[in-house]
Amino acid sequence: MALVITIAQQKGGAGKTMLAANLAAAMAPDRRVCLLDIDPQRSLKRWHEIRGKQGRALPAITFSDVSGWRLRAELEKLVKSHDALIVDTPPQVDTEAKLAIRSAHLVLVPLQPSPPDLWAAEGTVQLARTEKRPIRLVLNRAPAASKLRSMVERDAEAAGYDVLAQTLGNRAGFANAFAQGMGVVETAPKSVAAQEIMALLREIEGVVA
Repeated sequence: MALVITIAQQKGGAGKTMLAANLAAAMAPDRRVCLLDIDPQRSLKRWHEIRGKQGRALPAITFSDVSGWRLRAELEKLVKSHDALIVDTPPQVDTEAKLAIRSAHLVLVPLQPSPPDLWAAEGTVQLARTEKRPIRLVLNRAPAASKLRSMVERDAEAAGYDVLAQTLGNRAGFANAFAQGMGVVETAPKSVAAQEIMALLREIEGVVA
């Protein structure tokens, strides 16, 4: 049975799809990983299509974009046939996002260190709590230190949100890898960006253990 990680955030541009792709690439060498894209923009589908056209051998990642009334059955099928399932959800709390959150072993909410991103996380956090699903916030495009980042971290703590210790920096490597249908662990395995993804994955594994 698969570990299900649902990535959700109501604010666009927070990095949901980038996070999904990079976690999948980091897991793929030693796990049967599937990506499920239920975001109408289908950016993750484009990433996976580009990956399939790469001339080099890459670890296999299966993909699905089944949504709507077939989603429940698709989730049940994918959970049985994979070790990890990562779901990229729409930028709003709708029926499909609710089902993906309800099925998750962990809900991840990426956010840039800004008040609007934190405010946008409220609906997702509330839904995960209603569904009694573990939820963690992930700071993305975060500077090593800034007054704004410190303020957002304090506000998140005051709101009772759990924030993962590992953050992802504002690094060109993430965008460059995504454009190639790859993760940073594949394009630049010794880079700081790759180290951040691997450290984030280890922290996630500790949460769901």
